[in-house]
Amino acid sequence: MTCAGAPPPRRAVHFVAFRGDEYHSAVRVFGTPDFIHIGWDVWAREAIVPGDIAVFARGTSDDPPSRYSFPDLREAQAEL
Repeated sequence: MTCAGAPPPRRAVHFVAFRGDEYHSAVRVFGTPDFIHIGWDVWAREAIVPGDIAVFARGTSDDPPSRYSFPDLREAQAEL
């Protein structure tokens, strides 16, 4: 529920299953993603809510999710 005169909630942009140069092409079209899902799994499916934008490198949201979970973001290990 939003208050009268309040701006509508912002749509989140999700990139799913990007592996290479197609990522840069998608950024040019959709902007920097709010979420990066390494693969299409049940966690990614649950994270995308109505109104969000999901950009798939391959496949669609109608495809069955993987039985296996993927990490949502791989972060570089900090050097100690």
